[in-house]
Amino acid sequence: MNLRNDQVRTVRASFSFPALALAGALALAGCAGGQNPATEEGAVAIVIHGGAGTITRSNLTPELEAEYRAALEQALSAGYQVLRNGGSSLDAVVAAVTVMEDSPLFNAGKGAVFTSEGTNELDASIMDGATLQAGAVAGVKRVKNPILLARAVMEKSQHVMMTGAGAEKFAEEQGLELVDPSYFFTQRRWEQLQRAKEKEAGAQLTAQAGPDDLKFGTVGAVALDSRGNLAAATSTGGLTNKRFGRVGDSPIIGAGTYADNRSCAVSATGTGEYFIRAAVAHDICSRMRYGGLSLQEAAEQVIMKELKELGGDGGVIALDRQGNIAMPFNTEGMYRGSIDKSGKMVIEIYRD
Repeated sequence: MNLRNDQVRTVRASFSFPALALAGALALAGCAGGQNPATEEGAVAIVIHGGAGTITRSNLTPELEAEYRAALEQALSAGYQVLRNGGSSLDAVVAAVTVMEDSPLFNAGKGAVFTSEGTNELDASIMDGATLQAGAVAGVKRVKNPILLARAVMEKSQHVMMTGAGAEKFAEEQGLELVDPSYFFTQRRWEQLQRAKEKEAGAQLTAQAGPDDLKFGTVGAVALDSRGNLAAATSTGGLTNKRFGRVGDSPIIGAGTYADNRSCAVSATGTGEYFIRAAVAHDICSRMRYGGLSLQEAAEQVIMKELKELGGDGGVIALDRQGNIAMPFNTEGMYRGSIDKSGKMVIEIYRD
């Protein structure tokens, strides 16, 4: 059952979503450690996003909207099942993000946009709120699921970030799935690149701009597990027509991703250059930790004031150890969804 913008429902313990085979396997992979229980013992929650931008009812057909809602529900349910089975927040965010990386709807993994050279360059990062360990990759072209590689960098290497061919070599050593670059080709992303090139050249557009042309495509997840540990993960294909090996905020710890049990977990989507300059994800956590602000107050101050005053567009999803959720954005829409500590699922796209 797909949820309309103003509908919610309570998630039961059993699911029938295809992604749950993946989620169940990930739940067995192990749990992150933590010293302190959450305020409400055993409470779990998960929040996801699939990009922000000019997303309105006028530029999404009912059929495409239904596809996005179904994909968001599938990703949410995959991560939530991990949590309900006693899995770690790290396992949960990886399960949710992997589902979105495998979908051509989102600008991450399979649905990644094209660079100016007609290639796909993928970035991802992950962070463990219990230990402050983090892993990130940038500019990879053959890794099917960059979020799995980011986690491997965190857990299997002495580094935090790897890029390009070196990251792909590490992925091969870790036994992660590599694909031919043609795997990432989708017709609508290719057409999106052609429109961007025409616009750049000052030519009259030959086709009407689609919703993807006006969206900052990134996917992300934040989760709270039953041991009170937070985690965050983010994955993206970057910007359409990007050049010169450009890297945005998604793989930058503290900009597009941050998690700290002492404050909150954050995943961002938007104009990456501004999120880097404002250290958005870390700033939200810092305002909670040092300034005593609530999660909602901290997230709204950064997104609706600090980022906007710089000229940056986008939004974040954020979660604290009490299970409080914040999803502020300063654009017309953001693909987003959550399952809170009571089991209530919400999926939303538009501002209203």
